[in-house]
Amino acid sequence: MADLSNVRVDAARLWDSLMEMAKIGATAKGGCKRLTLTDLDSEARRLFRRWAEDAGLSIKIDAMGNMFARRSGADETLAPVMMGSHLDTQPTGGKFDGALGVIGALEVVRSLNDLNIRTRRPIEVANWTNEEGSRYAPAMISSGVFAGAYTKEFAYSRIDGEGKALGEELERIGFKGEEEVGGRSVHAFFELHIEQGPILEDENVDIGVVTHGQGQRWYEIRLTGFESHAGSTPMLRRRDALLGAARIVELVNRIGLSKAPLGVSTVGMLNPYPNSRNVIPGEVFMTCEFRYPLDDTLSDMDRQLRAGVEEIAKRNGLTYDLKQVFYYAPVEFDRDCVEAVRRAAERFGYSHREIVSGAGHDACYLARVAPTAMVFTPCVDGVSHNESEDIKPDWSTAGANVLMHAVLEKAEIIA
Repeated sequence: MADLSNVRVDAARLWDSLMEMAKIGATAKGGCKRLTLTDLDSEARRLFRRWAEDAGLSIKIDAMGNMFARRSGADETLAPVMMGSHLDTQPTGGKFDGALGVIGALEVVRSLNDLNIRTRRPIEVANWTNEEGSRYAPAMISSGVFAGAYTKEFAYSRIDGEGKALGEELERIGFKGEEEVGGRSVHAFFELHIEQGPILEDENVDIGVVTHGQGQRWYEIRLTGFESHAGSTPMLRRRDALLGAARIVELVNRIGLSKAPLGVSTVGMLNPYPNSRNVIPGEVFMTCEFRYPLDDTLSDMDRQLRAGVEEIAKRNGLTYDLKQVFYYAPVEFDRDCVEAVRRAAERFGYSHREIVSGAGHDACYLARVAPTAMVFTPCVDGVSHNESEDIKPDWSTAGANVLMHAVLEKAEIIA
């Protein structure tokens, strides 16, 4: 590859664009609330489309609302190199989760135009629908349809908390496109994203070279005991479902700690019934999850949970129902794409380290259909999915520069 050490993105334009996008759905605490397929999401999509068209890109939208902004290559018969992320946010989200990957990718193309750099392969910038999953579960559903993990009909039938179907809302905001979802070749895919964790900032590292995505197992557990009077039921006669749930919380935490530092475990929901101050809880619904980048270890965590819940229920006089409701296999990103990211970081002299993604990303589904890798930038205090989420302008610039050079290596410069 030619010496491109002076080929860089326009740092000021990138940051200004991030701040302009952040105005859509801006919250009082400095974050963003731009839930998927809402009017605010539609506004963000229209702004992205306008910016892309101003950069000379052609736009296609598929039947899941995924947007693809294409820069022509010298040989249009070749599969494109694709990069991108998402513009939807959590209800109390930040400015950069997802948006950095879309706008950083757009800035790569803008800068290639400025520098009159041509590539043999086309380059596409993608905005994936409903990555967050905060309005419609499961998360990453549209890249999942693209990769064949879900059917379009399944995705359309998802319902939000107000009873509105994903397919109907997609049509309502005008982004139910005519293109087929998936089924076309992608030469390589790269996603730029904030780390959403503290490792890079803590170690003062500029770039995370993402090698794997965590596998995930999600569970729902229902414990049944017997509700009775809090004052007149002797301690040894109680069948306290909440006590059993508390012991499961400790079990889940212990399993996660046993697989540290890569393993994590969480109890996210705990709903006792009847939830009255003077009634011993007779039932508890709870959720838990495990994440680890190796499937064998994830399976071992599953075995420990099942054995532990059975023992806790027996010891506390409870019955239980334990269901695994979601399984997401660990992802190993393409070695050559990962090395392209590493080479790009080295070309700029950025400090870098290998890292595992603890969160799910659209790249994890794209890895099923195309060679894929991710670029991580630090985020302040490792905070994400929070209105206080923040990054430094230099971090966004470094991430976009690395993205640019990794993409150029795969798209093949001709001029």
